[in-house]
Amino acid sequence: MAAPTGQREGNLEAPTRHPIDWKNPEYYNEQSLMEELERVFDLCHGCRRCVSLCQSFPSLFDLVDESETMEVDGVAKEDYWQVVDHCYLCDLCYMTKCPYVPPHEWNIDFPHLMLRAKAVKYKKGDVKLRDRLLTSTDNLGKLAGIPVVSGVVNQFNKAKNFREILDHALGVHPEAKLPEFHSKPLRKRLAGKVAIDAQGTPAGTTKGKVALFGTCYGNYNEPHVGEDLVAVFEHNDIPVTLAEKEQCCGMPKLELGNLDAVEAAKDANIPVLAKLVDQGWDIVAPVPSCALMFKQELPLLFPDDPAVKKVADAVFDIFEYLMIRHKSQLLKTDFKQGLGKVAYHAACHQRVQNVGAKTKEVLSLIPDTQVTAIERCSGHDGTYAVKSEFHKHAMKIGKPVVNRVKQAEADCYGSDCPMAGHHIENGLKDGREPQHPISLMRQAYGL
Repeated sequence: MAAPTGQREGNLEAPTRHPIDWKNPEYYNEQSLMEELERVFDLCHGCRRCVSLCQSFPSLFDLVDESETMEVDGVAKEDYWQVVDHCYLCDLCYMTKCPYVPPHEWNIDFPHLMLRAKAVKYKKGDVKLRDRLLTSTDNLGKLAGIPVVSGVVNQFNKAKNFREILDHALGVHPEAKLPEFHSKPLRKRLAGKVAIDAQGTPAGTTKGKVALFGTCYGNYNEPHVGEDLVAVFEHNDIPVTLAEKEQCCGMPKLELGNLDAVEAAKDANIPVLAKLVDQGWDIVAPVPSCALMFKQELPLLFPDDPAVKKVADAVFDIFEYLMIRHKSQLLKTDFKQGLGKVAYHAACHQRVQNVGAKTKEVLSLIPDTQVTAIERCSGHDGTYAVKSEFHKHAMKIGKPVVNRVKQAEADCYGSDCPMAGHHIENGLKDGREPQHPISLMRQAYGL
């Protein structure tokens, strides 16, 4: 019998996360890593509860079932890397499926074990040029965002012949949806339009004024989402400022296993954000992965850094923030139009923040709006879906989500994660574009 909601078989205590001891030389000991991989893989093989989540687990179980012993001891250690490469650190196995996470004595943290393996692989230099380029999001955004260049890049990314060249040269799948670049990023669009200093009205755990961490993706690829966020928050009398400067939160480099680059990003971002927190600002980000990076991953990577903890405690998911305001009757419900049927995809990195279904709750406040929530991985997951060797798996993982959108006969659809939204668009292939939930909310307000 399945464990009751909120409980895990064999472990009824709340899951806990151990700090990541990544600066210890033993962390990069490959023999020690292989021993731990074998231990955990053997336990996963005996459970198989996570088989439907991503391609890591089917890959592992196929390796076991096709081995001579039909046990993990029959799998070649070199083949372990196949399992590692399919993990994109979505965290769903840890947060929603695995009954053996700490404090259980088996102490399984599958995503952070995969992170260790990726870090070992990166230290060995076993990283493709493509992966280094795709995770250098700030540099890509600055280069491709240059006026004229952005238009050329966007056109080339839609050209079949160029995409075939890109596939052969770098391993970027020709059918993968690539993000568009904008010559006028969010930072320029909001120049002079956001608060410099302001007073907020506290409510619950919020101070009533927010600093927007634009993110590299939100700055260069989907700047309108940041604009919509500012419009909605200011309509609700929540002053918004823009972080003085920023660089990528570090999540793409984390997924690559480049932990030194993650530290460099932390050193650039945390002092700026900590200063804003000291000035009384809360922090929000338009991409769930960035919020999760500050809330969870950086505190585990740098557990002794008080500034990291200070920032983590001040970071909110967008709709988590709005629902806190609503509970204090400070969220305006003067909506001008309904949205009809909305197919809403809950992004993995939003779900594992453990804030609940806040996006659905807020959108459901809009009259003449019916929200169908889809709590399943879209399959995009950072750079995974654009890689030639993984694209078909990403589309397969996302197919149930695409089918749910079709079944909902929705008037509009979207995800907390803009990249997930476009991956769903790639599966639908019906010409409809996704809309971020905050953009839908702005539309409902008639702003």
